[in-house]
Amino acid sequence: MGKFSFIETEIQGVYIIENDVFGDNRGYFMETYNEREFKAAGLDMKFVQDNQSKSKKGVLRGLHFQKNYPQGKLVRVIKGEVFDVAVDLRKNCSTYGKWIGVILSEENKKQLYIPEGFAHGFLVLSEEAEFCYKCTEFYQPQDEGGLAWNDPDIEIEWPFEKIKGTDIILSDKDKKWPTIKNYNQ
Repeated sequence: MGKFSFIETEIQGVYIIENDVFGDNRGYFMETYNEREFKAAGLDMKFVQDNQSKSKKGVLRGLHFQKNYPQGKLVRVIKGEVFDVAVDLRKNCSTYGKWIGVILSEENKKQLYIPEGFAHGFLVLSEEAEFCYKCTEFYQPQDEGGLAWNDPDIEIEWPFEKIKGTDIILSDKDKKWPTIKNYNQ
């Protein structure tokens, strides 16, 4: 035990996870997931899919979710830096519509666990970033949903000052998502 610190955020079920990193003149080693330690912290999930993306500065991916096959995600950055965001879509929860954001980077090696029932997205702050995540459910293209990244009712405080002079880059799909008020779950 002791390889991980699980820090619960103000949104129930969302955790910032800090790992012990063992470094020397060769580089470093760290565990990014250990079923026993996660279960001992109350995070008992089964991961079924790993994903990785590479994006350049100013790319904003999200806010994505699956409607009927929601995914829990364990996310981290292996190169660069992103501002990672989770928005609570659990209608019966007191934090419905609230968001949490955290900087994940290759330097801080933090991870974020986002349970099922959340929209997720990130903004790339460095020249490029490689983003990895484990999912608790398989991706179902026909089940995909999303929310507008700039929804005035959610009011995410994206750190645009960190990318000053860089345009935001969105996919065509991410330009068209509805607001939380107009989303019909």
